[in-house]
Amino acid sequence: MNKPLRRVAIFCGLLVLALLLRDNWLQFVRADELNAHPKNTRVRIERYANERGNIVVDGKPITGSVDSKDPYYRFKRTYADGPMWAPVTGYASQAYDANQIEKIEDGILTGNDDRLFFDRTLAMFTGEKKKGGDVVTTLNSAAQKAAFEGLGKKTGAVVAIDPKTGKILAMASTPSYDPTAFAGYSGKDEKAWVALEKDKNKPKLNRAIREVYPPGSVFKVVTAAAALENGEVTNIDAPTDTPDGWKLPLSKVEMVNHSGGCANASLNRALEVSCNSVFAKLGDDVGRDKMVETAEKFGFNAEQFTPVRSSSSVYDKKADRGGNALSSIGQFNTATTPLQMAMVTAAIANDGKLMQPYMIDQLRAPNLDVIKQTEPKEMSRPVSPQNAQLLQRMMENVVTKGTGGNADLKMDGVKVGGKTGTAQHGEKNAERPYAWFISYAKTAEGSPVAVAVIVEDSAGTSREDISGGGLAAPIAKAVMKAVLKTRG
Repeated sequence: MNKPLRRVAIFCGLLVLALLLRDNWLQFVRADELNAHPKNTRVRIERYANERGNIVVDGKPITGSVDSKDPYYRFKRTYADGPMWAPVTGYASQAYDANQIEKIEDGILTGNDDRLFFDRTLAMFTGEKKKGGDVVTTLNSAAQKAAFEGLGKKTGAVVAIDPKTGKILAMASTPSYDPTAFAGYSGKDEKAWVALEKDKNKPKLNRAIREVYPPGSVFKVVTAAAALENGEVTNIDAPTDTPDGWKLPLSKVEMVNHSGGCANASLNRALEVSCNSVFAKLGDDVGRDKMVETAEKFGFNAEQFTPVRSSSSVYDKKADRGGNALSSIGQFNTATTPLQMAMVTAAIANDGKLMQPYMIDQLRAPNLDVIKQTEPKEMSRPVSPQNAQLLQRMMENVVTKGTGGNADLKMDGVKVGGKTGTAQHGEKNAERPYAWFISYAKTAEGSPVAVAVIVEDSAGTSREDISGGGLAAPIAKAVMKAVLKTRG
């Protein structure tokens, strides 16, 4: 071969090699990136070419698929009771992608998950249409309905947990939205999406897990736990040596109590009538570092995954003594999600054992074979069984004698423990306060449900009438009652 031909051959060989390298680079190295690229419409078209699997509650699907007759995006997602379940399901839209369970378990629901390879291969030989798998949740439909209807037109959220397992039984957030309204690709869907994006009430925000609020007095159960665990209180009925005008450290400001009988009140009495002075002093006695340690054992200062991500609740690690004392009564920088306060309540109700919260029980193949089963997992032990039972005694006292009477179920063999909270916020506390209530119901077999409720705003309710016992406790009562009834 002469020299020019050899050069041409070498050059062509290098081109072929470059082509092979480029092809392999695209197919193997960048495959996932290109598949997930927002401009790759082929992937989106394929996602909606077949019926999507369902999200299941109590054995029944709360989602579905309908033939949209669109030549590209054939099957459109539908939702039963969409606004009620939206904080759980999220949405799956042909135009606007997906979120929450619809996004996290998209592979199972579309049938594209590697764990469904055998099902896809078998369908190729049998000629069956490709199908998506199902996501079976831990949710209780009666509890969810009670939470959603209890909130009604109020702005707020509810989370209910089974303390013994960590199963999430209800997760409601209002105002909500209907994910069916923008599940398609039409101009009508676009209008619905744009309206939601512009809505100042943020109906797409899942307040149960993504919004953090000042907890106010419901945080006092955490401070009580810290005081017991660190030996600052050994007898919950003994005086705490707290003057009524106790001053904040590094300040001349006296703590204000909104009820009488707080001077030297016992821990039991202080929780019953919610004495700010007693709990602020206890937080100072325990000290910032130990308060942080206890709060973090309950889950503060860390994101939670249910598997949907929850925002971190916050207990300030760098506060000075005055800031720590205020943090101990749920003020200063303390902030929490409703999920976090449900976790606190669940741990106390479960004799000090905090279980990892979760809301997906099973992932199922189209033929109903179980691909994955979630097993309950212990997360931490924030308090000893003995101290947890003391906390239960105090919380039950709040319901029978104190501010939580509206949550009392008055059912034979059922004890209810709770704590009210009215959280001030805004500059100089000028905004309308938030109404909190945390509670659990307990039978001889243990506690089947713990609940956290926050009412962020209630139209038509005067500022003076906003209270955890008045607005939030009845909602918690309805949720607990629904869970107990479904257990027979």
